[in-house]
Order: sequence, then structure tokens, then C-alpha cells
Amino acid sequence: MTARDEMIGRREAIQRVSALLGGITLVGGSALITACEKEGASARADSAAGVGEFTTADIAFLDEVADTMLPETKTPGAKAAKVGAFMALMVTDTYQPADRKRFRDGMRRVDEESRKDSGAGFMQATPQQRLALLQRLDREQKAQADARESASSAKKGKEADAKADARLPDQRKENAEGTDANPAPAITADAPTHYFRMMKELSLLGYFTSEVGSTKAQRYIESPGRFDPCVPYVKGETSWAPHA
Repeated sequence: MTARDEMIGRREAIQRVSALLGGITLVGGSALITACEKEGASARADSAAGVGEFTTADIAFLDEVADTMLPETKTPGAKAAKVGAFMALMVTDTYQPADRKRFRDGMRRVDEESRKDSGAGFMQATPQQRLALLQRLDREQKAQADARESASSAKKGKEADAKADARLPDQRKENAEGTDANPAPAITADAPTHYFRMMKELSLLGYFTSEVGSTKAQRYIESPGRFDPCVPYVKGETSWAPHA
């Protein structure tokens, strides 16, 4: 497989995960595509000492977070795909410093919220307690993402109005002044991404680009013999994995 094939596969996988999460661009952006191609002293996901600032205990924690979202069923779960190490690698290699800090602070927040909810840290909580917590955090991040999208649309609308006002005659400008009495939204268009959103993004991306996710949870053919634009779909069948 050529490097170009791998890049195409990663790009398609990122697009799929973005679509699953509502079409919002993933944190890390295009850096996620090229992370494994970076030269120099890049962190290694199979390091016995951890990855970058992430210790082996951190990676085990991320494995459990991802496995709660993508547990073992008839196919292996996220922990079997070593998604925790993947998440640590992507945060280390692709996130900006502020995003890395937010992600790591988010790990502590997950543990704190677990103690509030069940009286036990996330690693000591039962699978049911972990799931209930992550479902609540997922609702929080979805509400925040929706608010950001709404604020972004409002911001674009105001910018368009400002451009229109600049072209208005003076009298119409005076009449338009002071008519906007709406308070600023609680969450602005530039608000940072919720930490759990970041964890969910990397969990999905790591799992569905892993060997386990590509060959067990999806159907994979490394080199298809022909192009089939319309393949019959039978309800319940798994989707095809990207070529990566």
C-alpha cells in the first residue's frame, strides 16, 4: 500500500467520523491525516513508558473510556483495538497546546464527575455507572456543540447585516441603530470544544481505522478487483471499511 493510499484512507475515515458526529470538523483538523507521517521524535503508541505526557495509567484510563462507548459485542471492542494508545498519540502529535491541556483536564473531569455520581473513580466504577456518566457527558457536549453552531450562524448573520448597513443611506442607518436588543449567547461561536467531544471523536476514529475495527466491525477488501457503484445492501450488514 502506498503512502498516498494511506492518506486517502485516513481522510475518508475522518470524513465518516465527522458525519457520525453531525458534520462538525474534528479537533486537530488536517493534522490528523498526516500525524503518522511526521518526522522527528514522534511519540509511539506501543511505547512501554506511555505516549508523550500520557502514562500507561492514562492510556489504560482512555482505553476504558473508549471501551465504554464501543464495548465488545459480537465483535471486539475499543480496548482490543488499543484505542487508548491511539488517542494519546493523536493528542500528542496533532493537538495544539490549548487543546492538549483541555483534553487532559477533561480526563480529570471525567474522574471527578464519576466520584460525584457514584462515589467511585471512573476506573473503579461499574460498567453501568460508567455508561450512565458518559451518556450524560455526551448530552452536555451535544448541547454545547448545538449552541456553538447557533452562535456561529448568528455571528454570520450579524456580519452580513453589518455589510448591508454599510451600504444603507444615512437615514436608514439611523433608523436601524439600536434595534438589536437580543443578549449575547451564553456560548459563543469561538467557544472551545467540549472535552468529551474530543474523546468521542478520537475513540471513533481510532476504532474504525484500526485492524480490529476495519476487519471485524466492518467489511474490508484491501485491493478491490473492480468498481461497483451500486452494491445491494441487506439490512444488518456491516458497512465497508475505507481503503487504509
